[in-house]
Amino acid sequence: MEKTIFSKIIDREIPGYIVWEDEDACAFLDIKPITPGHTLIVPTNPSPSYIFDMDSDAYHDLWQKVRWLSAQIKSALGCKRIGVMVEGFLVPHVHIHLVPIDNGNQLEPAAATRMDAAELAGYQNRIVQQISTGI
Repeated sequence: MEKTIFSKIIDREIPGYIVWEDEDACAFLDIKPITPGHTLIVPTNPSPSYIFDMDSDAYHDLWQKVRWLSAQIKSALGCKRIGVMVEGFLVPHVHIHLVPIDNGNQLEPAAATRMDAAELAGYQNRIVQQISTGI
């Protein structure tokens, strides 16, 4: 099976703006965010492309990490909420989108725009700093 772009980021084969990882999951910024700080969290081990095909324990563990990471992003960026999306069509690797939002109509994938490296690095640093001080 060919590696997904997410597996290549996890394995450091291509650059990624990683904000957090452990042995089971990796979180990195979306380079075409809906809003600044838009983060993807993915299982580190090869996974099915459809979230509901995951092993039950891995599924529950991933959602616990989503809950924790969402609080860290919210605190780092000062947004009102973190919107959550799971669709999984573009990349065949389970992934959950965590999107900082301040109102209900911000969670719109069509609004995504590419962000430059300096902006991405700035948001990466803010989230990483929060995680390192907020644990």
